[in-house]
Formats: sequence, structure tokens, C-alpha cells
Amino acid sequence: MIDIEVKWTRRASAMARGGVTLVLAQGLFLVSAEAQFIPFQDDPIRYYVDRAEDPVAKVQARIERGEKRLEFEGVNGYLKSVLRELDVPLSSQALVYSKSSLQFRKVSPKTPRALYFNDDVYVGWINGGEFLEIVSFDANQGAIFYTLDQTPTASRGFTKAELDCIQCHVGARTQGVPGVLLRSIVTNSKGNQTAETRPYLTDHRSPFAERWGGWYVTGTHGRQTHLGNLVVDSADGGKVDATDGNVVDLASRFPIASYPTQHSDIVAHLVLDHQVQLHNLITVANYQTRLALHAEKAAGRGVDAISAESRKKIEVPSEELVRYLLFAGEAPLTEPVVGDSGFTREFSARGPRDGKGRSLRDFDLTRRIFKYPCSYLIYTAAFDALPRPAKDYVYRRLFEVLTNADQGSAFAHLSPDDRRAILEILVATKPGVPKDWRAAADKPTSDPVKSVDSTGPRP
Repeated sequence: MIDIEVKWTRRASAMARGGVTLVLAQGLFLVSAEAQFIPFQDDPIRYYVDRAEDPVAKVQARIERGEKRLEFEGVNGYLKSVLRELDVPLSSQALVYSKSSLQFRKVSPKTPRALYFNDDVYVGWINGGEFLEIVSFDANQGAIFYTLDQTPTASRGFTKAELDCIQCHVGARTQGVPGVLLRSIVTNSKGNQTAETRPYLTDHRSPFAERWGGWYVTGTHGRQTHLGNLVVDSADGGKVDATDGNVVDLASRFPIASYPTQHSDIVAHLVLDHQVQLHNLITVANYQTRLALHAEKAAGRGVDAISAESRKKIEVPSEELVRYLLFAGEAPLTEPVVGDSGFTREFSARGPRDGKGRSLRDFDLTRRIFKYPCSYLIYTAAFDALPRPAKDYVYRRLFEVLTNADQGSAFAHLSPDDRRAILEILVATKPGVPKDWRAAADKPTSDPVKSVDSTGPRP
């Protein structure tokens, strides 16, 4: 199963069904195999106290003021109305048949759960389910969890789920912050993990062959193989063949007519793989910086004179964020990938473009996911809300890489042309980039630069 962890439960045992397991150590944080406690419930994070202003909270405020009413529509219930209000495209539909929801009894290869997403929100729908499952990202607080009852009388709108969700959604795999993750697990005909098989934690660095176990995947990818579309009832269930993945019609797999679309687009899966982990990394950098600054303030030091220890707490997660933003370690594509739902076109159309018509949302899909490997999540409110020391560090490091001053191996996948294009796109489309970026973007490419060999996180 590969799955985005979107569930609400009061007991750890409920998570173990279907092979879905999270470390339930609230506040556990892992960076470079070093565990630290993140007291996000206390000052200055105040996760349970401070009012969230995530996309769902904004819609809920309109409902409470009587300005908006969600529409209940047949078998899909409030799903389509919620997607419209949150600007989540139907083409992002990804179908998962592992038992990874609190409503696990209703999920199987014959009745998969549907997930939809945009840059800030994830929505889960189960055919015949009792409620929608939603994760919405707040710029300062990270993942906020909601449910919405699937009954025609649910006029009160969304219910914020707090303690129940945090028990499951904070652990080593989310880097100690309220977050989400993707997993790939070989799944049997009942939707449980096949005996004697291993799970994989998935992001854009994961080998293609390890992805999407427990998910339906539509579209084509040539001779590349993955674990999607497979139902395996024994560990020796047979060799994975590329034909298992190159699927364009799911009608023979399960009754699909009740689902909003007939697709589980492979390009949507690739994008989902990338952005889920990045959401967590942005939250980690935010939390750690705020905590470091809070400690410095208590010690009587200001933001311009922080200690070496606090600086390290800020720069280690910020460096990891820089690398992930620039797709360091991305697993290569060896053949073209083609989606089938219209997601590729819709996703690309959402991005800002520079004067040459270029966008960070432009796809490559022949050797890597994007043509210009810098994440589109750099435009989100969550990135903009990074505290100043973290954002300054991220911008400085991006500048070093994009101007070829950093020639380290972590960024060897970026050609000089890649770096130049990304710099020019950001200067033209990203408000708030440092002023010296424009001068660098206007400078002839033949101008020499000072080399910096960055082989690890900076102290």
C-alpha cells in the first residue's frame, strides 16, 4: 500500500489494520537520525490554542456567517461541493484500496477510497462512508485535521478533529510535526498488507519500482514497473510486469461509475509523492525556528545575535528544505510518463509564468517530474510564513545554488541552464525574493562566480 495517512482514531490498534502503522510518540522529531522533542502544544507554537486560518477554516467561517452552504449531491454527498469551495481539481483523484482509514471496513480493492488534493488541501472520500476526511495546511501551524459528516443535514459544516488525529499524525515519519505521509505496501484482495512483504515510505526520491502499492494507477509509463494496481494474496504472488502498471481502464477492477472520475492519474501520483513530504519539511523548519527564537528571547538575546546552538537548530531543517525544494536525490524516470485524466494540463495552468512563458509547474515527464526542478510550493503561504532566520537561510542557499556558486554533489542534477532558468522564473514570479537576485538574473551567464562546495548541512 502507498497511502496518505488521513485518518481519525482513538486507538493505536486501529492504525495497525491493513499494515498501516505510525510511531505514536507525540513530539518526536528526527533529523540526521537525531531525535529531539518538539513541544508544539506549548509556546510559541500553541497548536491547540491559536486560531487556524487554513483553507478549510476560511470556508467554515463563511458557513457560520450564513454566507455559504455546502451542497449534498447524490452518492458523492458533499464531496463535489467541498472540492469546488476549496478549489481542489477532480482530475487529482487518486484511488487507494488499502485499509488505511478509520472507515477501513468500507475500503478494499473493490471499493477504493478516493483522495483529491491541491497545493494546500487533501480530501478523502469513501463510497458509502460516514464522513469526508480532510487535511488542510495552515501557514503557521501545519496540518489541521477535519471531518465532514456525509448526511444531508450536516449543515454545520466541518468539524475540527484535534487530539484524535494528532495521536496518529505526529511521529518520526512526519518528522515530529502534525503532518501527512505516503506509504507503499503490497496489498491483498481484502485490502490488508500481504504477509511477509515490506512497506516503503514514499516521496520523489523513491525508486519507481517501490511506489504505489495499494493504489490504482492509470496512464502509461513504458517498461518501468511499480507496485500499483496489484492484488497479491501471498508473498510469492509473482513477478511485477510493466503491464500491471500501464492501465487506462479500471472498469474491470471495481464498480467505478459512482466515482466522480474514472481515473487515478499517474502524473497526479508523481506530484502527490513530491508535495506531501515538502509540506512536512516546511512545517519542521517553521517550528524549529520559532522554538529557537523563543529560547533566545528567554535568554535575553535577539534575532540578530542568536547562539550557535539555536542557529544549528534553524539551519539543519532549513538545509533539508532547500535540498528537497530543488529535487535533490529525485529518482529518475527512464521512459516517458503520460497521464490520462487532464491533471497534467490543469496543474500546469495553475502556475504563474515569466515573460518567456515558463512556470515551475511545467512538466518534463521523460527523465524527471518537472522541467524546472524547483518546487511550486515555494509560492504557498506556508513558505512565505517561514520565520525570518529560516527564510533568509533558504533564500541564501537557493541563491548560491542557482548562481552556480554551490557546485556540491547534492545539486549535481541541476545543469547551468536549469539553475539559470529557475532563477529567472523566481525573479519574475515570486514576490519577496531578495533584491540581489534580480541583478544576478540580469547578469550575462558568462560572468564568473565563486565556487562553494556544499557537501552537507551548514553549521
